[in-house]
Amino acid sequence: MARILLPGWIRQLSWRLTVVNFITLSRSVIMSTAHDFYQLKPIKLGCEVRGIDLTKPVSDEVVAQIKRDVTEHRILVFKDQHNLAPVRHIQISKWFGELESSSFYKHPKSPSTDIFRVSNDESEGCTNVGRTGWHIDGTFFAKPYSYSVYHMVHVPAKGDTVFAPLNEIIMGLPESQRNRWDRLWMVSDRRGGVIHPLIYSHPESGEKTLCIHMGMTDSFTWDKGTPQERMTDWKETSQLLQEINHEFIKNDKAIQYSHQWQVGDFIISDNLAVGHEASPDSQTSRAEVGLRVLHRITVAGKEAPTKKYALPDPQKDEL
Repeated sequence: MARILLPGWIRQLSWRLTVVNFITLSRSVIMSTAHDFYQLKPIKLGCEVRGIDLTKPVSDEVVAQIKRDVTEHRILVFKDQHNLAPVRHIQISKWFGELESSSFYKHPKSPSTDIFRVSNDESEGCTNVGRTGWHIDGTFFAKPYSYSVYHMVHVPAKGDTVFAPLNEIIMGLPESQRNRWDRLWMVSDRRGGVIHPLIYSHPESGEKTLCIHMGMTDSFTWDKGTPQERMTDWKETSQLLQEINHEFIKNDKAIQYSHQWQVGDFIISDNLAVGHEASPDSQTSRAEVGLRVLHRITVAGKEAPTKKYALPDPQKDEL
């Protein structure tokens, strides 16, 4: 850790990057105390973080800034985090709240019940995880997970995790389509059909975001709580899922950020602000690309998805 002394922290807003219909504010940031600092480098979605060793103790000031930066940038990719032990992974995740591990299978090789171990080799971890389409984690809970914290333990030659910004997807819609989506509620196919608004207010940023799981949606409900309330049948549900999926893949997947894992990568993501899925290559055989082992910890949600704004008029837009 650097031995320089700087008073407080310094931010510098350096440049702006526009991709399709969204803007990522780019900046170079130095966080400093008597013991530690870090620098942010903007990437297509989120920031790379360098200059901090998460294997060592981190000051309360820096922890607070990391939490603010996760909210602002949505994904932080900490580079060069070599030899980060599972117990430290757990400690860092607890900076963000209570951990939630009840929903996933405990693979025999997982070092902790709090760690979901996934792999391209079933003897090493759970396979085919994240391959059912775009989603956030925990949509089948009344309060979906607030954060996901990833550590790639064994890095294969290929096997990206792909992310997409949810607010930009919403705000890039034509107004009539955005209003239609605002009238939809997703019905989970798990835990008795938990229901969430498709579009709602992010609990930290206040921006509109999506509650979606392409592979775990049983149906949708239109205009929940109004005289116009009705549930979609299988055909309409499929059409709506295709419509939503199109917004993630259109324009040659321009809105996506595909993270190519490198040794030492450690990611903290705002689960409620970014959708993600595992790339097809994540399940390429170990013989072809090498062993892939990813440890993921999820932080429990803090509130149920809620619209904190006026709803569109159900009569304004045609179905």
